[in-house]
Amino acid sequence: MPVYFFQHFFGCDDFVSVQAVRSFSSQLLQHGYSLLLFCKSRIALDDLHAICRRKPIAHLVFLRNVILLKLFLIVVVFVAGCSVPPELVGIDNPDIPAAKVENAKLKKIFLATTRQATEAVGAFYSDQRAPELGLASVQVSIPPSHVVGELERPKRLPPDPRTEFAIIEPTVYATDDAFVASIDEALAALPKGDRSILFFVHGYNNTTSDALLRLAQFAEDSGFRGVPVLFDWASAASVSRYVYDLNSALIARPKIPEISSILARTKAEQYDIFAHSMGAFLTMEAIKDSVLAGQFDEADRLKSIILASPDIDIDLFRAQLEQIDGRVERIAVLFSEDDSALRISRRIAGGVPRVGASDIDALADLGVVAIDLSEVDNSSSGSHSKFAGSPEIVQLIGSGLNQNKRFDRFQNKTQLENLIAGLPIKVAFD
Repeated sequence: MPVYFFQHFFGCDDFVSVQAVRSFSSQLLQHGYSLLLFCKSRIALDDLHAICRRKPIAHLVFLRNVILLKLFLIVVVFVAGCSVPPELVGIDNPDIPAAKVENAKLKKIFLATTRQATEAVGAFYSDQRAPELGLASVQVSIPPSHVVGELERPKRLPPDPRTEFAIIEPTVYATDDAFVASIDEALAALPKGDRSILFFVHGYNNTTSDALLRLAQFAEDSGFRGVPVLFDWASAASVSRYVYDLNSALIARPKIPEISSILARTKAEQYDIFAHSMGAFLTMEAIKDSVLAGQFDEADRLKSIILASPDIDIDLFRAQLEQIDGRVERIAVLFSEDDSALRISRRIAGGVPRVGASDIDALADLGVVAIDLSEVDNSSSGSHSKFAGSPEIVQLIGSGLNQNKRFDRFQNKTQLENLIAGLPIKVAFD
């Protein structure tokens, strides 16, 4: 843990020596505490800032005891009420099978993954990186009591499909052809005009269950009529393993052109890409590489790229767009200046602004459609996932995907204003 990060973040460099910080950092690590988890506690931060405003203290013991006490309280609350939800893949309720619940909806989700398969109950795929692309599908059961913008995830097993999401029927495809045939079967069941694919790339700190549930909830609440496909890269699903996730995203980068070529063999009429958080970073890197290799969207079926809360360095994003050089024109960015997760990411990145928490004019000047969600305050999923947690926003995105009213620069201003009428959002583009 960099000493500078600790001192800069807490503003305590006036009275804590480098040696003392190193000693204290070691004690924290020995106690098994994640600095990032600790930093998300507003109570502990307020106490630390109050201490830093006092006169210098002679010993680190007082500071250590205050912090450890707060950490103890955080851990108690975390264990008591915020424990990690269970993994769900392949776990049905023997007493109340999901397929037999009246008015529950089954949504088939296809996935391409860079994770290693695992026998762990409910996991399906682990946080370990696989050398080859895995292909699979599941059925996600959406409860009849589901509320738009909510994700009713079970806190214990087995799930109750009458009131909670469940993930059943995991299927692994041994060949690309089998995967393509199954997608084509799902597409053929849809009317012409709706035979599209939504390619969804999840973000940082996700398990396979996390990503499947989010995509299913988003597809359901948006009313997306086509076939959802998840790109499930090897996130560690741990707040403290940000760098591992970043490297996993880079390792997965060459696999996006691979799955793109597989999907190009389907009978889909068109495609849309939706990428969230660190998944947007992975997506932009893969698009840049494909463009430079002359292999981007060779079938000419890609209609839009939507980046939600992109965890991308603003300077890197500018460089990516320059390398793409206008060959990808339909890029929309959903951002929010109050994104708390990206505030932490910005600190980790040395203070460089993140695209997903940027300024509307700065983004519009880069040639993308900038969609400002800063005033949206009804997201059940917090400020970093307003695209799915706000009922109005998730339905707005669905309207765009289903009716070709996409957020792009080729629509005139009146069309865009009509699309967002009555919503607390702003749209700008060059």
